[in-house]
Amino acid sequence: MQIRNLADNTQKAYQLQVSSFARHFRRSPEVLGPEDIRAWQIYLTNERKLAPSCVQLAVGALRFLYRATLRREWSDEDFPPPRRPVKLPVSLSAEEITRFF
Repeated sequence: MQIRNLADNTQKAYQLQVSSFARHFRRSPEVLGPEDIRAWQIYLTNERKLAPSCVQLAVGALRFLYRATLRREWSDEDFPPPRRPVKLPVSLSAEEITRFF
């Protein structure tokens, strides 16, 4: 991670995510595969109720581990990023605008 010049906070976050992944399955990430990664994503989303950005961070950490460190094949199509909820802007009615001014 240092060779790739990742920020210190990124390195710490990736290490935390990978260690949480390994502890959850009680096995080394070397022996875990795509099915386990998908199960991890589902666990983070449904059980831990993490925001999509947090789930994406976990997937990014695992992507780095499997691609750069373990030199394994990784298809981004197999692990799509979670959809972020669409937040619509608040629009005021004509009456509310008049009251505002």
